[in-house]
Amino acid sequence: MSRNLLLSATILCLLFCIGILGAQTPSLQPNAPSGQDLNSMAKAIAIERQLVDVSSFTASEFDTSGDGRTASSPEDDLPDDPTQQNPVPTRKPQTKRILGIIPNFRAVSTDEKLPPQTVKEKFMTTTQDSFDYSAAVIPIVLAGYSMAIDANPSFGQGVSGYGQYLWRAALDQTTENYLVEFVVPVLTRQDSRYYTLGRGGFFKRTGYALSRAVITRSDSGKNVFNTSEVVGAGASAGLSSTYYPASQRSFSSTVDQWGLNIGVDAFTFVLKEFWPDINHKFFHYDDPK
Repeated sequence: MSRNLLLSATILCLLFCIGILGAQTPSLQPNAPSGQDLNSMAKAIAIERQLVDVSSFTASEFDTSGDGRTASSPEDDLPDDPTQQNPVPTRKPQTKRILGIIPNFRAVSTDEKLPPQTVKEKFMTTTQDSFDYSAAVIPIVLAGYSMAIDANPSFGQGVSGYGQYLWRAALDQTTENYLVEFVVPVLTRQDSRYYTLGRGGFFKRTGYALSRAVITRSDSGKNVFNTSEVVGAGASAGLSSTYYPASQRSFSSTVDQWGLNIGVDAFTFVLKEFWPDINHKFFHYDDPK
């Protein structure tokens, strides 16, 4: 019983202590706000909303990366007047054939940064220059000219005589093409392409085109003596003496053929130089596709 009395006394003490602590602790229930407090709260909420709107507008105007640069729309990136910008000059495009009848597979622009030609590329370009349908035009013209001046009286005139001139002119061209554009360039590591100047006056461009008969580029991109043209054309002239009549196998005849080979190539260089301008002016061609 004494134990129960002690326990009851202890409980009463605890309740008494709790009551004292509760009386000293402020009430958690908030007092009802007055009218003045309500007005202050409403003003604070309105100000807070205005700050949120301003911050949202400002954030949309600046880059989120934090570097302080303003974000711009694609329209803002456009210049005010595109016509005032300095246009990048472009070269008029070359075509694979001149007037559709003269091979033009080697012509490129001087501004093009091209890798060195491989042996295969030199061979394929030479084959196109030699066996494309347009390759027949120059031999046809030269054969007609030779027959007209009776260059080899033993060939005679008419269809038979023209045929004698024609197959030799075609063989001359094919032999020279492979020597000038493939064999010698591979041995000397020279670029067989013709680099169009495409700018300057008529005489400047004509002089440049004619000079390409003796000046060309190496595979490393340097200007060098055109050994491919000079030696290749001479070797072709020497070979041609083996299938012409004995009367044409003299040194002077070989030199004449050598000069003719270089002269024809120099003339085609001039055509390649001005062909894009002619094509643009008279045929309104600007699309290389």
